[in-house]
Amino acid sequence: MREFGYERAVDVPGALALLDADPDARFLGGGTNLVDLMKTGVERPGRLVDVRELPLDRVEVTEGGGLRIGATVTNSDLAAHPDVRRSYPALAQAVLAGASGQLRNMATVGGNLLQRTRCGYFADVTKPCNKRVPGSGCPAIEGEHHNHAVLGASGHCVATSPSDLGVALTAFDAVVEYETADGPGRVPLAEFYLPVGDTPHRETALPAGALITGVTLPPASVAVNSRYRKVRERASYAFAIGSIAAALDVRDGVVHEVRLAFGAVASRPWRAVAAERALTGGPASAAAFAAAADAELAAARPLPNNAYKVTLMRNLVVAVLSELTEEATR
Repeated sequence: MREFGYERAVDVPGALALLDADPDARFLGGGTNLVDLMKTGVERPGRLVDVRELPLDRVEVTEGGGLRIGATVTNSDLAAHPDVRRSYPALAQAVLAGASGQLRNMATVGGNLLQRTRCGYFADVTKPCNKRVPGSGCPAIEGEHHNHAVLGASGHCVATSPSDLGVALTAFDAVVEYETADGPGRVPLAEFYLPVGDTPHRETALPAGALITGVTLPPASVAVNSRYRKVRERASYAFAIGSIAAALDVRDGVVHEVRLAFGAVASRPWRAVAAERALTGGPASAAAFAAAADAELAAARPLPNNAYKVTLMRNLVVAVLSELTEEATR
């Protein structure tokens, strides 16, 4: 790791000013991803601006029953918050499914959304990677790709997003709030992560120099009956090979409303819009759930060694929605 400067910001304008004064600076939250990437040489900032002590560490109920989550709220505090557990249980479950307790105590909401892929080629500076060095190639396509994307990838990158939190937030139409030197801004999480295309190094729609200040969840009564399910290769903490955030409102055996988002299958949390449309207004049955999953996964383009993810996600949709149906009709 090369030498770097360090500054601790005391307020948002000060943090923005520190970053603006040094084009080689980066914001630092919990450091659970950025510091690791600095150790391997993937990230090489000349200065870190520590934003962890900014007054952005509250979870507040908004008018109508939504939530506003500050960017420096830790993952542990988010998962334990009573309003999160009561109104958006899948969100709490998603956070608890990620990392270890020690890491959750450090990791922040803002940092979680900005964490970068865990693709082995991206993390190894001796290998080409279009995300790290644009135009250098994507060796994962012909190499090790068993946990890479099956949806929304391109010939330039097949890496996946590692965020469990982002999957649940996507299902509930979260909006990311940020500040820049020119003032505040907002971007729906559905538009926050950019499609891979031929520019995989451009990962988010945040303006240059922007600081995430919070995430807003609009009111969603369907979220009360929600669940996050994560499949991983070992029982101890690990990144997903497939995950789902689901919420379901069933009335008289008919799907009144449904929310679905997939994780570990694309470069960003994947909102299952086709599946939601197929289910809404139809029967809450295992056959309908399977058909909806097939409608969503028809767009999948797996590589030779990750085609299992299509079957895995289909089974997850059926299993989780069946469980939620049973709970809703008790």
